[in-house]
Amino acid sequence: MDQLLQKGIMISMENEKIKLSPFMKNKETKKEEEKREVVLSIKDLHKSYGKKEVLKGINLEVYKGEVFGFIGKNGAGKSTTIDCIVGLKDFNSGEIVLAGHNVKENPLDAKMELGYVPSEPVTYEVMTGNEYLQFVASSYNMYQESFDKNYEFLKNKFMISDSDLNRKIREYSHGMKQKVCLMASLIHNPTIWILDEPTVGLDIIVYQTLMDRLREFAANGKTVFVTSHNIDLVSRICNRVAIINNGVVAELIDFSKEPLKRRNLSNIFFSTYAVEKKPE
Repeated sequence: MDQLLQKGIMISMENEKIKLSPFMKNKETKKEEEKREVVLSIKDLHKSYGKKEVLKGINLEVYKGEVFGFIGKNGAGKSTTIDCIVGLKDFNSGEIVLAGHNVKENPLDAKMELGYVPSEPVTYEVMTGNEYLQFVASSYNMYQESFDKNYEFLKNKFMISDSDLNRKIREYSHGMKQKVCLMASLIHNPTIWILDEPTVGLDIIVYQTLMDRLREFAANGKTVFVTSHNIDLVSRICNRVAIINNGVVAELIDFSKEPLKRRNLSNIFFSTYAVEKKPE
């Protein structure tokens, strides 16, 4: 006991609780106490299709500089939540604020701050890759100088050649189409990168390239919000993960506070849905 006290740790045997002395707070604890910048705020989000309520009160805060995973079984509401965030679907009630912009009150300002990658590549196949990227950039009113700079940067990051980008998109493989979609989503240098099942159909090279870009994007002070059925991917790259079940967030995990849950995410995921089963 004397040795423990010398290290500044006070142990109370009462109620079998262990308490740390206040003067033992480390740097990590102090950082946690600092207010983190919220890039995406979702409050009491409700969405129905006819009489069927899909989202029943989603509440989330996503922070600057993190990779945030949003997982759930098919039909749980993952894609519907993303559609509401990016403005593809209206919602019945609640509030979504993205980079300081309310998505209902200021939809155009909100969209300028986000880069979106849908689950299936969406492009104009009669265009070349270069033409498509120019087209997307024009929708953000980008100056040519800014486009050229971002184009060269992203082309190198995703390992795409000029000759590939000068071919018609209809000639591309699925992986190449996805690369162009990834480039297009980042061409305007967004604040938050939102990806819905981005790894479906990717080969191992494109997959690893994407993983590297997700980490790099967050490391540069931006934010990633990603859905995926690949729990291994989510457990490896995400800082925090939310599990959606029955239209609400059933579990919110911060791996910095609960590191052991990173290895057990698959078990946690399936146990979340196991409680739904009715006894026979």
